[in-house]
Amino acid sequence: MYKIGVIGDRESVLGFKAVGLDVFPCDLAEEAEKALTKMVEDNFAIIYVTEQLYQQMEEAVSRYTDSKLPAIIPIPNKDGSLGIGMASVKKSVERAVGADILFGGE
Repeated sequence: MYKIGVIGDRESVLGFKAVGLDVFPCDLAEEAEKALTKMVEDNFAIIYVTEQLYQQMEEAVSRYTDSKLPAIIPIPNKDGSLGIGMASVKKSVERAVGADILFGGE
């Protein structure tokens, strides 16, 4: 069975535990990369990562870009969005359909 997990600073991820997601509190990119590797080995299908950590561990995340699973999705942390999540969605859509259908090339 597949699982869903969240990687990020403690204050940003603990709320996800209340809705049944596995949480991996991490403050450093190195810790987050270890958590990501463990989650991949443990068959997590969806892994949410706070944008701040996602930005610091792009090389580790890029190893899974063309993989069917896991889906690694950047999310805002408690301080708000850096716009990385939306940029990631836009990039994925462009790869899938070959054009920017979301923002019309803005």
